Amino acid sequence: MNKCLITGCEGFIGSHMADFMLNKGFDVYASVYADIKNISHLKGKINIISVDIRNRDRLDQVIQEVKPDYVFHFAAQSLVIPSWQDTKVTLDTDILGTFYLLDAIRKVKIDPVVIVACSSAEYGLNYTNEIPVNETKVFRPSSPYGVSKIGTDMFAYLFWQAYRMKTIRIRPFNITGPRKVLDACSDFARGVVEIENNKAKTLDVGNTGTIRDVTDIRDGIKAIWLLAEKGVTGEVYNICCNKGYKIKDILDEFVALSSKPIIIRQVPEKMRPLDDSIQIGDNSKLRALGWQPEIPLKNTLADILNYWRLDNQDIQN
Repeated sequence: MNKCLITGCEGFIGSHMADFMLNKGFDVYASVYADIKNISHLKGKINIISVDIRNRDRLDQVIQEVKPDYVFHFAAQSLVIPSWQDTKVTLDTDILGTFYLLDAIRKVKIDPVVIVACSSAEYGLNYTNEIPVNETKVFRPSSPYGVSKIGTDMFAYLFWQAYRMKTIRIRPFNITGPRKVLDACSDFARGVVEIENNKAKTLDVGNTGTIRDVTDIRDGIKAIWLLAEKGVTGEVYNICCNKGYKIKDILDEFVALSSKPIIIRQVPEKMRPLDDSIQIGDNSKLRALGWQPEIPLKNTLADILNYWRLDNQDIQN
């Protein structure tokens, strides 16, 4: 049985990747650092390993023991606002953690396919003539998180170039769905559920004037696996829908789905120090391999809202 290692498996993308790979018949090794709620339903079905990606010796040990055929590297400090608040943790986790992982693979002398999660945050500021953004666009990061992901990206490229490690870099734009936290969609959904359950009177929001390229997690996972199977090693691929959605329109859709009237309030604490006005990705390279998004955004938003409604019931029970 083929083995895969998923770092950051307790996270949003990692947990969905574990579901997918288990269904594919893989022996799944889940590297986790924090709360494992997202993969609690997989206990007894996957191998859960406690790992701090910043602990080099521990990573060496894990790679030596597992010797995976595929590695999906999602472990990161992946939030923009915390990257301003504690930049060192973000840089240590994302850049050094990636180096430690890749170097552990090199030292054990195995040859897995290594999918490295980078980010559209690397692109940062986009001029009108650069939209939709393709993989060759210059980096203009607007947060320490974006800078950290450039480091992640370049180490993955370096290990392919220097050692011919089979790294494939992915730059997801806004991937969302059930289990996602601390993005606009999950914040809106949680706010609606709080109002529906009489725990809040207003839905507090930040900047709703931006435009984002939004992809359902189920489409995103299929894209990642397609790249593991057919992607060109050393290359980088955007994962996106090639379509922009106004955050205000997404908010309006959640309001329409609510069972109660919603009062919107814009508050300063929800605003970022810098915010890219528009992010739309070019997915031509991914489409050339046969991928296309299938799940309509309305379905995604409804699924997110129902997930938080069920989660609230679990808390109450």
